[in-house]
Amino acid sequence: MSTVEVPHGSRSVILRVASVIAETADTRSLVFDVPEELADKVRYQPGQFLTLRIPSDRTGSVARCYSLASSPFTDDRPKVTVKRTEGGYGSNWVCDNVQAGDSIEVLPPSGLFTPKDLDEDLLLFAAGSGITPVMSILKSALARGSGRVVLLYANRDHKSVIFAEELRALADKNPQRLTVVHWLEYLQGLPTADALATLVAPYAAYSAFMCGPRPFMDCVHDALEQAGLPRERTHAEVFNSLSGDPFADQAPVEVTDADAADAATVEVELDGEVHELSWPRKQTLVDIMLAKGIDVPYSCQEGECGSCACTVLSGKVEMDNAEILDPEDIESGYILGCQAHPVTDHLKIQF
Repeated sequence: MSTVEVPHGSRSVILRVASVIAETADTRSLVFDVPEELADKVRYQPGQFLTLRIPSDRTGSVARCYSLASSPFTDDRPKVTVKRTEGGYGSNWVCDNVQAGDSIEVLPPSGLFTPKDLDEDLLLFAAGSGITPVMSILKSALARGSGRVVLLYANRDHKSVIFAEELRALADKNPQRLTVVHWLEYLQGLPTADALATLVAPYAAYSAFMCGPRPFMDCVHDALEQAGLPRERTHAEVFNSLSGDPFADQAPVEVTDADAADAATVEVELDGEVHELSWPRKQTLVDIMLAKGIDVPYSCQEGECGSCACTVLSGKVEMDNAEILDPEDIESGYILGCQAHPVTDHLKIQF
């Protein structure tokens, strides 16, 4: 693998791979060195992900999102964990090619799959490599929180269990706070909503976080509904492959006089600051914030990663692509800033 020297855009950074860990036969973890001058750019929250720039003979590069399995509170270096998927170009390239000492270009950590309060009781669900962001949350809650943590982790068999030894050690160290339940397909078959609902019934007052294949998460959603867990306390992480190039700096969108004359106005709250902006209807919210030099969170600009999710407090928008959001999310006011266009003349939005 050739060494990457210069970032392809102003937002990305180049990190050196400190070590590569074989977690299972088909899973590798990449541990990164972070120089002091890049520490602020690579600071992350439990459950977030990194977007890696992966070389491609056909397109020059592809972008792939991989969750951080490390905890910002217990691990000295950030670590992403990648499991091979059949026909998955990015995961196979990482597992076959990356070695300690290599350099990889990454975008700053992103994602909203993170608890707002590490002190709350957490009910965590993972299947296969879905354990990666869940592990970050679990370790962070044990280190910095005070609540109980229950993990249900589904795999094909014992050999498929990622972080098996680490989970066992954490359970031994925190017997009063951590409960780990393994679901092995070769013994129990595929999980069913009825079976999971029975298992989670004692924890209906907890906040739930889930990550895994879509059929698994659909099953968990059904189980939580049966157990009476409110929708607002259920959080799911979903990844889709990105087709564009989020590493390239985006050219400003041209605004005609007619577009400017018909623009809406929007108050955007981000990191405690309120920005009042003109919002031409052909532009997205991310477009206008970038044009004003505002450090808006975004990654793919395709509506596939959820990095730019925010809440409409007043007004109305329409979105080009909102498939990553559940209907309940949209009903609650969540939107994707990279896909949103104003419908009403005045809006208030909060990140």
